[in-house]
Amino acid sequence: MESRWRKAKMSLGLNLCVYVPRTLEGDDASSPNTASSTAALVSPVASSSSAATSTNTTPTAASAEQSSANGKVNSGGAGAGALMPTTPTPTSAGLRLSKSGSKSFKKTCAICLTTMKPGQGHALFTAECSHTFHFHCISANVKHGSSSCPVCRIKWKELPFRGPLPAELPQGNVRINPVNGYQNGGHMNILRPLPRARSSGRLHHLATLLPDTDPSTFNDDEPLDLLCEEANDTQQGCLRTVEIKTYPEFTEVPENTSERNFTVLIHLKAPLAQDLQSSSNLGDGNGLSTTRAPVDLITVLDVSGSMAGTKLALLKRAMGFVIQNLGSSDRLSVIAFSSSARRLFPLRRMTESGRQQSLLAVNSLTSNGGTNIAEGLRKGSKVIEERQAKNPVCSIILLSDGQDTYTVSPTAGVHQGAPEYCALLPSTNGNQQVPVHVFGFGADHDSVSLHSISQTSGGTFSFIETEAAIQDAFAQCIGGLLSVVAQGLHVKVESLHPDVHFGSIRSGSYSSRVSDDKRNGSIDVGDLYAEEERDFLVSVNVPPGYGETALLKVGCVYKNPLMKETVNMADVQVKISRPAFVSVQSVSIEVDRQKNRLHAAEVMAEARFSAERSDLTNSVSLLEDCRRMIMGSASGQSGDRLCQALDAELKEMQDRMANQQRYEASGRAYVLSGLSSHSWQRATARGDSTDSESLIQAYQTSSMVDMLLRSQTMSRSSTPRPTPQMRHAKSFPARPQPR
Repeated sequence: MESRWRKAKMSLGLNLCVYVPRTLEGDDASSPNTASSTAALVSPVASSSSAATSTNTTPTAASAEQSSANGKVNSGGAGAGALMPTTPTPTSAGLRLSKSGSKSFKKTCAICLTTMKPGQGHALFTAECSHTFHFHCISANVKHGSSSCPVCRIKWKELPFRGPLPAELPQGNVRINPVNGYQNGGHMNILRPLPRARSSGRLHHLATLLPDTDPSTFNDDEPLDLLCEEANDTQQGCLRTVEIKTYPEFTEVPENTSERNFTVLIHLKAPLAQDLQSSSNLGDGNGLSTTRAPVDLITVLDVSGSMAGTKLALLKRAMGFVIQNLGSSDRLSVIAFSSSARRLFPLRRMTESGRQQSLLAVNSLTSNGGTNIAEGLRKGSKVIEERQAKNPVCSIILLSDGQDTYTVSPTAGVHQGAPEYCALLPSTNGNQQVPVHVFGFGADHDSVSLHSISQTSGGTFSFIETEAAIQDAFAQCIGGLLSVVAQGLHVKVESLHPDVHFGSIRSGSYSSRVSDDKRNGSIDVGDLYAEEERDFLVSVNVPPGYGETALLKVGCVYKNPLMKETVNMADVQVKISRPAFVSVQSVSIEVDRQKNRLHAAEVMAEARFSAERSDLTNSVSLLEDCRRMIMGSASGQSGDRLCQALDAELKEMQDRMANQQRYEASGRAYVLSGLSSHSWQRATARGDSTDSESLIQAYQTSSMVDMLLRSQTMSRSSTPRPTPQMRHAKSFPARPQPR
């Protein structure tokens, strides 16, 4: 009896259970609600000598039923740069001991013909066909090209390989910090899945075991690429400039007539991204030959308990896409927050080794705790403010799926957002503002506070309604950030006639000013992505005149971030003809469509105000009146695509205001995302419950479309999407030439 009890204790001691996550590709599509838990057996860490003696292999063993059901703990180590991460899916059963006892390991290795027994200093590997081998034997066998079981010759879906121990990982001035603590022990289970169509574009879960704490000062960023800066200096002479066009509301005004509220449209268009003929490392992770300004990107990610399961898996995959598409001169730092915040690694250049280390760090993320957005934003700002070197372009991406449980903020509604967040935004140097592009995920996020963060910083607010859209939303955002061609753009307008004075400048969220004498004005536009367009309406009075009247002139100045040069654009004059008689005055379609856009944005804000007071009937009525006005206007009657897009967007808002429950779940966030898009004239991601192609196209650029196509191509090669994807068509047809 005593002998049996001793054997039982030894069996329990040698068979410790560890939770093994289920990967997305391992899930059975026909049984999505399977609740069986998965456990794997590993050698004890503290009491066994195997940890000290087995220095060249990684101990692991799993039962056959576990292998076939959910696979192993997979890694995207060296050579797996194209694979994307996944995350554990919680099960109802939790941890459990394996049903197999220690006798199951008293076998003979079919390769070396020696006895296999736990505790003898050798790791064991159990394949999906249930045959067990010494790990070093089977990994050597696989290394020489074998992908089948040596015993039964079954073709394996997952192959073991010998990966580096933590001490062998690349070193330097970088750290990989697990966010929510770290697991005890020093073993990693490393297996490589066989290539297959569904698994391309994934990096599977790897629990990194490198605990560390954040330093007091974030001045440990990796130095910039000096070769990149030297290459930029040689790119002189290929400068492309911002284009300025003007459109008066009417090209002809009778000579004896005066106008008190005459509108002039100022249209700006950024140049194309410059083509790079010589070899350079400025391209993205896939080697595209486009010269551009390198970026410092800080991502602040919510990993609270509500992000568990598929949400976190898809977030990791989206971050993997971002990492793979940054160039070697770009730098990335990741902040993850739940109840507290942790910097996973400092600003690091996305070289090949930098990408691999970043993927490992992102894959170490686990979800638990509350939601402390303020702490995450504070640390993200700290990285920017305390960096030793600076790339020309800098931005923060913030994602959250919940309400901030640590920062006192006003309740959702008409309030402007928590003032605490505004104080945590990165401090600006001169006119250089660091935008925070915010992504509200799901139905429970605090859209009001997140929208306030984006508006104050000059960034955009996007609403990610479905889990599958995370990567596309990130792709569209970085497609813009990786194509900045103008910074600190400043528009100036000046009256050319002594009796012409400015009334107002309608510029959305962009800061504008009119001088006290009403003869000068200005607009601070900031950064422009390649091919981005901006439209501003200037109101002036028109005095009587003869022949021709010169109203005003428009010019702009900005900095080219690639060449670090200041560009002064020549002034463009606005003139109108003054005939004695005008039979029919034809309004400019360009001016009319922009009036419709600004009016629609104003009505959206009014409808939201009514919805927050639970007056949804009035909200729907306001939106309906606006739709009729737009489609009855000159541009609407001409079939203008912007007007059609506005009509479809307003109808979508009406649908999301059908009742209070739907408005709370998605209507508020959808409206705020639309307001952000129109006020900045920049593309945002929004939930879309229709198949209308016009809802997501507004303000997209070619760079955004290309990155979006790349994301969707990668997603289609891995898993099909059950929800509509973001559209990737150009926003609107080319404008007619100025009159």
